[in-house]
Amino acid sequence: MQQFAPISDDEVFQAHIGGKLSVELTAPINDKRDLSIAYTPGVAKVSDAIHKNPDMAKTHTWANRLVVVVSDGTAVLGLGDIGPAASLPVMEGKSALFKRFAGLNSIPLVIDTHDVDEIVETLVRLKHSFGAVNLEDIGAPRCFELEEKVIEALDMPVMHDDQHGTAVVVLAALLNASKVVSKKLEDLKVVISGAGSAGLAISDMLLHVGIKNVLVIDSKGILNNQRTDLSGKKLKVAATTNPEGIAGGLSEALVNADAVIGVSTSKFEVSDLKKMAPDSMIFALSNPNPEIDPAVAREIATVVATGRSDYPNQINNVLAFPGIFLGALDGKARRITTDMKVAAAHAIAELVGDDLSADYIIPSPFDERVTPAVANAVQRLAK
Repeated sequence: MQQFAPISDDEVFQAHIGGKLSVELTAPINDKRDLSIAYTPGVAKVSDAIHKNPDMAKTHTWANRLVVVVSDGTAVLGLGDIGPAASLPVMEGKSALFKRFAGLNSIPLVIDTHDVDEIVETLVRLKHSFGAVNLEDIGAPRCFELEEKVIEALDMPVMHDDQHGTAVVVLAALLNASKVVSKKLEDLKVVISGAGSAGLAISDMLLHVGIKNVLVIDSKGILNNQRTDLSGKKLKVAATTNPEGIAGGLSEALVNADAVIGVSTSKFEVSDLKKMAPDSMIFALSNPNPEIDPAVAREIATVVATGRSDYPNQINNVLAFPGIFLGALDGKARRITTDMKVAAAHAIAELVGDDLSADYIIPSPFDERVTPAVANAVQRLAK
């Protein structure tokens, strides 16, 4: 278990003074000759060439290797709807992770509107300035509509990481956890506590890889076809999950469940977890406070994962999104497909190899093999 010194408030605020990002030159500008090449008059030749052959923008500007991190600040880190200005430090952090883990340039773009169409229009008008879009911290259910519309409007890779990055890493962890407990993936009964962006995307991912018995729970109970209060994405998920039509809440859902995945603030009760099948798997992913104390969970389940770095088996999106975007951009993909995401999950899981154990089902975010493995898996499927 990783240990590190407590982080003080002063340390945090000092690290954020002036922001976490800067722009660096790829070539020096030290004299008049350098200036003439990088700017006037030399730059005019490049601009004229791009005007005549627009494809040159992909090779002679940074746009093709630039990911823009877009948010309206409506669902930030568990802080909720704090607005675009307050969300900017988070988006700067996400851009910093793109640079650190994938070597991709990235800039944050926070947009002061809750209107989906206005966000889409903004990105369409700016589309020549970047090569891919990472949607971030946008509240459900608007995030589903926004992602669909941005994908249709832009001819470039687009992904809402809160949905799909989480789903990819959860699948990777579940692939290996099921091996630890000697259960077939397709035979699992999986309960997802939380029907926000992450929970619904995880549900879609698990169904896609052949897990048939998936139950999703929102604040009013298990999604099922009998509920009349569902609409939009939840209604679609209710139609494809919960094959036995179970009603009730988490307690009812967990009976004989093989795995529970927590992606909400709802707590797990010990009495409910004890209803799970033998050799169960508990993924308590809420941050900073897991749905149950991991030490308590380990007394019940064979495999326990959290979203925290100070416990084994950290489910961290940074295992997925840098490599996914790198692979999509290197492969000149127009879309990030579900098959790419599944391939990314398998690539992450396979890195564990013969070291697989209950306390090691997923590699560390700082394992330098991760991003290249994910990028290669995605690039192979790029179209």
